Amino acid sequence: MIAKDFVRQAKDPFGYSSQNVNWWNALHIDPPLLISVLLLCGFGLFVLFSASGNDLDTVRRQAFTMFLGLVVMFSVAQLPASSFRRWTPSIYFFGIGLLIVVLLIGIETNGAKSWLALPGLPSFQPSELMKFVVPMSVAWHLGSRPIPPKFRHVFWSCVIIALPSLLVVLQNDMGTALMIIMSGVFVILLAGVKWKLVIASIFAVILASPAWYLFVALPHQKNRILTFFDPYRDPTGAGYNIIQSQIAIGSGGVYGKGYGNGAQSHLDFIPESNTDFIMAVLAEEFGLLGVAVLIFLYLSVLIRAGYISLRARDSFGRLLAGSISLVFFLYIFVNMAMVSGLLPVIGLPLPLVSRGGTSVVTLFIGFGLLMSVHTHSKTVVI
Repeated sequence: MIAKDFVRQAKDPFGYSSQNVNWWNALHIDPPLLISVLLLCGFGLFVLFSASGNDLDTVRRQAFTMFLGLVVMFSVAQLPASSFRRWTPSIYFFGIGLLIVVLLIGIETNGAKSWLALPGLPSFQPSELMKFVVPMSVAWHLGSRPIPPKFRHVFWSCVIIALPSLLVVLQNDMGTALMIIMSGVFVILLAGVKWKLVIASIFAVILASPAWYLFVALPHQKNRILTFFDPYRDPTGAGYNIIQSQIAIGSGGVYGKGYGNGAQSHLDFIPESNTDFIMAVLAEEFGLLGVAVLIFLYLSVLIRAGYISLRARDSFGRLLAGSISLVFFLYIFVNMAMVSGLLPVIGLPLPLVSRGGTSVVTLFIGFGLLMSVHTHSKTVVI
């Protein structure tokens, strides 16, 4: 009786009692993660309204997409992680099939043939889904194997990663392919692969990079790399976006120019101001303080996601939750570094802030998986 009373009165590190935990757990919802995501969505809509030139229709569509994402998140959270583990092979090959269909009848946008439009359905980007299907598949493969994984297990994990990545490369979408590769690599690293294998792989990539650049990279990919090192080599062409973005970020200073007063964005100096380069709009209008608020909201999601991955009760759950957390971090880091000129431009949106459809819903699927891993692994105390 004393032990039961102690557990009933216990609080978790985020401050809500076990009675509330039981109620939320019955709904398979994680309150700290949900609140952090909702705050981030609200802030994103606030920034998007200005970045889109006060276009209410754009904000309404984004809000509807986020609402749809919430519905998908809650639906995914109702299923236990063990169900996803059983279905993973089928989901993986279904995703491979969609990527092949895209290559055959897909729609080309901005030079990448990565969109699929089926009769009666809105167009969507199957490669976005693979950013979470691939780590789930690698977690399925390694979750039942000894930790750290042996070389043959790592080899087959790399095959699981390489197949969809190659199909996305054939769609001429190198940025998404790199994200898919990294999402799978994160699972291998979290599985405790030996450091000598990691170092050898990094060394092999470095040695292969010049050959890739000389013999494999397409002209526009080479141009992006050269522009990264010297944006002013083509200031009105390939370097235009990053130059204007850096001007906007620098002109914002600490406090910014004020909401809706960004000259670079509202005078259309920044292309893709409400998608890939929306952080430049935020930095110009709200300055360093606005960027700090956004980073704080991202950290609140990342910290909770990391907590969930640490509390997972089996290898599959830990690997899946940990990879989702790292993929979300990679989204944030790459976009911010890209807009700041610290990485080449690869066309990656800022999570839950940039205008988007498939990418937003895909992120909510990831949050739903996190909630599933967390809530279905808890022991309900009555």
